[in-house]
Amino acid sequence: MARTAALVESLKRELRARSITYAAVAERLRMSEASVKRMFSQREFTLSRLDAICELAGLEFSDLARTLAGQDAVISQLTPEQEEEFVANPKLMLVALSTLNHWSFEQIVSFYDIEPPECTRLLARLDRLKFIELLPNNRVRLLVSRAFAWIPDGPIQRVFKEHFAADFFDSHFDGANEVMLLANGALSRPSLSALLARLRKTAADFAELRGDDAALPASERSQITLLLAARPWAPSFLKKYRRRPAQSKVR
Repeated sequence: MARTAALVESLKRELRARSITYAAVAERLRMSEASVKRMFSQREFTLSRLDAICELAGLEFSDLARTLAGQDAVISQLTPEQEEEFVANPKLMLVALSTLNHWSFEQIVSFYDIEPPECTRLLARLDRLKFIELLPNNRVRLLVSRAFAWIPDGPIQRVFKEHFAADFFDSHFDGANEVMLLANGALSRPSLSALLARLRKTAADFAELRGDDAALPASERSQITLLLAARPWAPSFLKKYRRRPAQSKVR
């Protein structure tokens, strides 16, 4: 029973990290919000419902199961204060991203202008943040789930939007290993929910492939950035063409 409770608590943390509400879960499962809340409080899930919730969050069940495999913390998101520390210390951010891509200590110090003692200190800081476990001989074990993501509109995402978005989009996106898709349309709430679930699943697939390729030499892996975004939005220039509601005539 304790393991079931821990699994449900882990699922709730993953949903909160993605700003997925009970209402969104209810809509996905075609249940009332009250029934979903009762399901979580009583910790009673059918396998099909658990699978549907994981799909909505872009999670694999193995990510949840990892939280029960030992005493180590498995995090899917940093705190705002921790992200602020990454923003304030670019080298810490660099080493964190390198470990997230399964680079070894030797690869980091050979590729970047970071001396071994400094790299060790940065790894030790990531260990204290529970981002990694620093093992003997500067070996590293990640303590983040495959579903790890930056906080929506958190410090790191804001830095990207303010300083790096223009550089990221400075491309025709027609070269090798590049793609950019832009689509607009009107969808029903169930269809929109299904679309967002697929986008989250794509992000989870990306993380899984990154983990699967970790054993390959660095020369056989290419650095790539995946950006997924969706929101109710229309270009601002269209607003001036919207027809205003007819005003009531005074008789």
